[in-house]
Amino acid sequence: MRCAVYGLRPARSAGPSLPKGRPRCPSSVAALRPRPPTGPEAPSSARPRPLSLTLRKPGRVLDASLPEADAGSEEHAVSPGASPESSFLPPLGAQPPLATSQARQPLRHRVHHVRVRRPRDSPPLARGWPGRGALLLRHRAGGAMLGERGGEGHGAPLGRHGADWSEATVCRARRGVYASRGGWGDLGLGRERGNMSRLKRPVMGSGFRHEKGDSGAGVPQGLLKAARKSGQLNLSGRDLSEVPQTVWRINLDLPEEAKQNHSFNASERWWEQIDLTKLIISNNKLQSLSDDLRLLPALTILDMHDNLLTSLPCAIGELENLQKLNVSHNKLKTLPQELTKLRNLKGLFLQYNELTCVPEGFGQLHKLEDLDLSNNHLTALPVSFSSLSNLMRLNLASNQMKDLPVEITRMKRLKHLDCTSNYLQTVPSELASMESLELLYLRRNKLRFLPEFPSCLLLKELHVGENQIEMLGPEHLRHLKSIHVLDLRDNKLKSIPDEITLLQALERLDLTNNDISSLPHTLGNLPRLQFLALEGNPLRTIRRELLNKGTQEVLKYLRSKIKDDPVNQNEASIETAMTLPSQARVNAHTITALKLLDYSDKQTTLIPDEIFDAVGNNVITSVNFSKNHLNEIPKRIMELKAVCDINLGFNKLSCVSAELGVLQNLAHLDIRNNLLTSLPEEMEALIKLQTINLSFNRFKTFPSVLYRVRSLETILLSNNQVGSVDPLQLKQMDKLATLDLQNNDLLHIPPELGNCVSLRALLLEGNPFRIPRAAILAKGTEAVLEYLRDRIPT
Repeated sequence: MRCAVYGLRPARSAGPSLPKGRPRCPSSVAALRPRPPTGPEAPSSARPRPLSLTLRKPGRVLDASLPEADAGSEEHAVSPGASPESSFLPPLGAQPPLATSQARQPLRHRVHHVRVRRPRDSPPLARGWPGRGALLLRHRAGGAMLGERGGEGHGAPLGRHGADWSEATVCRARRGVYASRGGWGDLGLGRERGNMSRLKRPVMGSGFRHEKGDSGAGVPQGLLKAARKSGQLNLSGRDLSEVPQTVWRINLDLPEEAKQNHSFNASERWWEQIDLTKLIISNNKLQSLSDDLRLLPALTILDMHDNLLTSLPCAIGELENLQKLNVSHNKLKTLPQELTKLRNLKGLFLQYNELTCVPEGFGQLHKLEDLDLSNNHLTALPVSFSSLSNLMRLNLASNQMKDLPVEITRMKRLKHLDCTSNYLQTVPSELASMESLELLYLRRNKLRFLPEFPSCLLLKELHVGENQIEMLGPEHLRHLKSIHVLDLRDNKLKSIPDEITLLQALERLDLTNNDISSLPHTLGNLPRLQFLALEGNPLRTIRRELLNKGTQEVLKYLRSKIKDDPVNQNEASIETAMTLPSQARVNAHTITALKLLDYSDKQTTLIPDEIFDAVGNNVITSVNFSKNHLNEIPKRIMELKAVCDINLGFNKLSCVSAELGVLQNLAHLDIRNNLLTSLPEEMEALIKLQTINLSFNRFKTFPSVLYRVRSLETILLSNNQVGSVDPLQLKQMDKLATLDLQNNDLLHIPPELGNCVSLRALLLEGNPFRIPRAAILAKGTEAVLEYLRDRIPT
């Protein structure tokens, strides 16, 4: 083993041997006597006090008594058995040379221990290098130094802070000696799978210390190195109180490996680095962020959840590429106005903070799709929220809102709205116009009634539990044809209307903890109902034992009671032997309770008058004459002034009566699978018509009357022979959201069709046009419209 000691002369001393059985290996230690101080400033009574150096090795302990070295000594270290020229090392305080490429090869280590003792009565040594009594062990090629444990910097002089013992771990390498102050890590001696990693040359400053401004000591260099290659850095769960400066400057400063490797043939191509795009600093103790955040302009994801942040820096507005920002579970009270400059932001998560307001310019975040403001102290939302046209998910749960802003209803693409745990007493009627809404959570509020949802045809889940709703009427259920989950638990409902059977897609119905005493027997006919919760209701007709058997047994019981219904008994009494086979008995229950006139799938060419006579004075809202052989629309259908839904599909209609225009309340018209070639101009009077289905007919042109029915939201015209459309007139239909033109004869798609920004679903597949290509169509409606707009001649 070779040792190099500054300011001392060689000497050898042997100590007692260690117990037998342990391996022996020769060693040598340099113990040099200092030169006496010279010059007029040297005190005459100065006597050097001894220091002792002990090197413990397997099989041998070597000791040497060392007097204090003089501060002016400039003697060089000489390894035993080597000439001064071949083992030259610079004087004290000089900058060590950069390690050679040979010294950077993988090393095999043996660990030894060195102790250096200074007597208690000796005076403290000078601070920094060069110093009195300074002792240094180092690799001959410029490796690590040996200093005192507890010193502030590498190579601190022995005896500082009055310590009696200074220890260091020494590593014997294949080609020399390394040393680390006080254990692993201070000089880069890490552990990797049980072995010491390659020694990294320390940054030398005055006294060989780290600069105090270097806050990167908490981030391993290997992690920064990997981040430069992947563009992603994860610093979560490291108890950071501030973000190290090396993180902000990761793409600006020269990497550490560049200081050791200047070869362009190196395997580690440090000059090829990727800008940091993803930074995770969650689950730390950060209280603030530096404006140096602007030094990472390529960031697309910034995750800072679960910290102690009370504010965000204004520089966050300069991250123009940011797409996802997570600042949840902090202590934010306000948001900087600069946050509204993040025009590419798609996901913003601010839940579990202390926000009381939102910046007015929030509407400028036009690309925002997911916004979570839950668990704050918000009482209102800015008017500019109505400009978030691409927002698909909005979470306002657990705030202090008393009214739901009307601005929310202008978000035409909103699919998920959560207003749980607020103080809402009413819901704006405009909410019913949100045709894209699929999930609506209004639990734990103070609602007394529900609005109607005539336009929410895609609504799949409605959660209104834990409110004060006292009545559920037919008008509340009539349009919920796509509903899968209906949560009405913990309210004050006393009855369930028979219109519940209109919810043919219903899978879960929760009526727990209400005041319901009986259920409609027709509830058992719901084909998809899998879960029915009835606990906590004063039911009189259903025993508790039956409830405990589960949903299917309850539904089976309800179906068994339908035949005992007095309404059905009255229906049987009016039947006679003269009833024709094609004329099944009239279901009076569907007329009176469901307001439905159903005479479908009878294979008849004429609707008998008895069907219309059975209506009497009852109000009919739905008519179903589908799957027959009708050649024309029955004239008596015009008597049903209140009808809003007519199904005449799968017949043999060749024309539509002009008198259909008198049905002013008609909202949904289904006349698919017929023989129609045109529509009467009188249909312009249908001012409430929202949906028309003309699929599988024989239209060769787009029906011109439809351009003038501005209330239309859905036009289904697939599988016809339509050869063209007028984009200018379609653009004026500002409520039109769905246009299905699949499998027609369109040879050309006009670029101006891209200006129909209200369209959410444009279906053009199966037509003979060449542009746009199938690859563009596969990207969806938004991509198709954008493609068409780009082709508009200027």
